[in-house]
Parts: sequence; C-alpha cells; structure tokens
Amino acid sequence: MDTRITTLFGIRFPIIQGGMVWVSGWKLATAVSDAGGLGLIGAGSMKPELLREHLRTARTGGHQPVGVNIPLLRGDAAELIATVIDERVPIVFTSAGHPGKFIGQLKAAGCTVAHVVANVKQARKAEEVGCDAVVAEGFEAGGHNGVDEITTLSLIPQVADAVRLPVIAAGGIADGRQMCAAFALGAEGVQMGTRFAATVESSASDRYKQAVTEAGDGSTVLTLKKVAPVRLIRNPFAQHALDEESRGATKEEQQEILGTKRERSGIFEGNWEEGEFEAGQSSALIREILPAAEVVRRTMAEFEDARSRLGP
Repeated sequence: MDTRITTLFGIRFPIIQGGMVWVSGWKLATAVSDAGGLGLIGAGSMKPELLREHLRTARTGGHQPVGVNIPLLRGDAAELIATVIDERVPIVFTSAGHPGKFIGQLKAAGCTVAHVVANVKQARKAEEVGCDAVVAEGFEAGGHNGVDEITTLSLIPQVADAVRLPVIAAGGIADGRQMCAAFALGAEGVQMGTRFAATVESSASDRYKQAVTEAGDGSTVLTLKKVAPVRLIRNPFAQHALDEESRGATKEEQQEILGTKRERSGIFEGNWEEGEFEAGQSSALIREILPAAEVVRRTMAEFEDARSRLGP
C-alpha cells in the first residue's frame, strides 16, 4: 500500500504505533516495524541512557528500523534529542511542545520528523518550521490531550485542508474500519496507541491490559483539565480526580492530587487503586491481547474489507 506516509518512513503499511510511556520499549517497537508498520520507542518514560539501551537492542537481530517519540516539555528533552542524534535514529516524532525548538538539530542529523498536533494552528506551525508530517490527534486519545477537545472526526479534515504535509490520524483508532474512515477524511496513515498497548509485546502491566479489554463505551474519562487534560480508564484514582474537579479544585490542588509517578504506578505496575490507567476511547473495541504483528495484519485486512464495501 503506497501513500506519502509509507514512502516517507520506508514502511509497507501506513500504520504507526504510538510512542507511549511505560508501554513502548524496543520489544513492541521492533515487533510493529518487523510487521511492516512503524514502531516508536516512547522516550517519555526513559532517561537518556535507558533510551540508548533500548535503541541499541532494537538494532540487534536484524530488526527493521524504529523511531522515537520525544515529549518536548520534558526537562531533559535536549539530552534525549542528543541521544537519538548520537544513535542515528532515522525517524523522530515530537509532541507536547514547540516543534521548532529542536527541528534544526534533527534535520541536520538527517532525521525525518513528525509532530503531534491537536488543532489547525499547531499543524500550520509544524509545517512552517519544517516538519515532514503531522499527527493530528483527536481528544478520544488516551493520555494527555489538547485543551480544545476537538474530536478526530472533526480534526482530520481540517488539518488536511490546512497543510500540504501528509497527515497521520490519531485518537480513538483501533481497527481497520476506523483507518478507512480516517483515509476518507484526508489522512494518509494512522497512529494507534491503546490498541498496541494491549499487545503481547507491550511493557504495560497485565492489570492494565486487563482493564483495556474489559472497558466499555463509557469507561474512560477526561480529567485534570486545569493541569493538562488526560484521558484515563475510570478507576478509583480517576474518580477521585473527577470528584475534586467537580467541586472546583484549583490548578494547584489538582497538581497535588496528581502527585508524581502515577503513570508508572498504573500503566507499568498495575496499581488499580492509585495509578493512572491512561487509555483512549478505543478501549471499548479491544477484546483480546494479540501479538503486535497480528494487530497490523488484522488492521490491514479490516481496512481492505471496509474499503471494498464502499463500492468502486
């Protein structure tokens, strides 16, 4: 399947695995890349030396190349950027910050750069500073979301109309039917997070994966909006955050509620009571833990089936 996204990244299928914290290590990223998609190592939960270790492991065993996602708001973002340049990472996805901050360094090092955006203004800025593609992510997505709360269905065609760059659709996408719909809206690839978080190779805890497969259509909530909107599976911590938000908790109080290391506690350690179980609304479509390669295969099969049902 040829699109500008497959050509840009040198992949067979226009499917990108989101670079998620505490989920996307070398094992998941290489499994997706070897299956014909693009796997991303999530640097958001790694120190530079741990990222270096994952990158070097990913290069062993004849694996296909992987990329890295770097949240630019991290205090050590410059060190993470230096690490991917030093390790000659070919593809970098940036998020949560200004894409122009490090684009010069990355492009000088020969990196292909995509930036995650939540609205049209951010997409235009990514194009202006020289990004090669944008990931337009609707607020159905798990984890941190844009403050505008624009849905994927509305966001993708607006971004596709606003920029000349190839657009990757993200936010609430977990199967090939949705991929087909995203293409109809103007996307040339999709990024899936939660679907790949609930795979065999994901480093998320078994409790996290269980929560995803048990989720229904109303199982996720958007909360902590005064700190940064985050979508979580409704567990005791998420409910407490919602309750405090409803009573009018200030930004400082919400920050105190959030505390530290809740992502690790929930996603990686499986602490149901106190941890953050970041997941998207697509959780309700996920009913089994599959190998990542099977997710890629099924998504493409579902895409072709959906496209054929639309007629010539």
